[in-house]
Amino acid sequence: MKKLVSFSMLLLMASGMAFAAARATQIVESSPSVVKESQESGKFIKRKVAIGRFSNETQYAKGIFYDKENDPMGKQALDILSSKLAASGKFLLLERNDIASLLAESQKNGGEAAASIGADYLIIGSVTQFGRKNVGKEGVFSNTRTQMVEAAVSIRLVEVATGMIIYSDEGHGEAELTSKTTLGVGSTAGFDASLSDKAISAAISQLVENIINKCTDKPWRTYFISIDSDATLIAGGASQGVAAGDTFKVMSNGKKVKNPQTGVMIELPGKQVGTVTVLTTGGDTPETQYAFVEYSGSTSITADNMSNFYITQ
Repeated sequence: MKKLVSFSMLLLMASGMAFAAARATQIVESSPSVVKESQESGKFIKRKVAIGRFSNETQYAKGIFYDKENDPMGKQALDILSSKLAASGKFLLLERNDIASLLAESQKNGGEAAASIGADYLIIGSVTQFGRKNVGKEGVFSNTRTQMVEAAVSIRLVEVATGMIIYSDEGHGEAELTSKTTLGVGSTAGFDASLSDKAISAAISQLVENIINKCTDKPWRTYFISIDSDATLIAGGASQGVAAGDTFKVMSNGKKVKNPQTGVMIELPGKQVGTVTVLTTGGDTPETQYAFVEYSGSTSITADNMSNFYITQ
């Protein structure tokens, strides 16, 4: 009789456990911290960031009809990175699917990459690792099954004006879904396609804060695009945060010297020669926007020598 009561109690406990069966997804997310802008004016100007090639370097989903130019995983990673950077409110994002031809054009033009790409920074990335696995545990009364997805994403951040890689890193992320049954009762889970999104998102989240900090730790910079008797124009407009009344420094280009250790050309700090005050802005898109400015300074700047100067905060 005691054995019968004990077995009945065990069945009741097992049934309660079955209804409490859990499905859990574990993701490591790191939300970007607030980036402090150390400009004298206290005004933040959005940086132009071009997201170029984002490739899939794994063997996942590469069948006989695989198309490298339309890789779903590469596009998936690009979309996730774009949404996270856009959510920060620090950037104007430009997609540059033709980045290879733009870089080739830049090399022909003596390395004037900034003019060809139209951005301050260029992001090139790849999915370097992706895998799925199922693990389970079978007991006398219960079975547990866990789907796991692991992903790794590599990012390179290039400063377009110098062509130097200023940040390079790899982020790792994972996501999992657990189902449990007890005495044949409980939750079961089939293949969950969203786990790949969550694993890639977790990997990219580890890199986003550093990307934001690297892109914003240098003062914003722009250039004269037209100077004549009627008006003086600089690149950049309303979508970046440039507004009437803003005042910026005008700097002469610093001397370029070669670092004997690395062989890389280094631009030394320039000298302030004056200021510009924004009168009004114009243009339709981030690539075509401009600002009318009034220049004040001791050095004469004309259409012939305007390439020797730049504007910064």
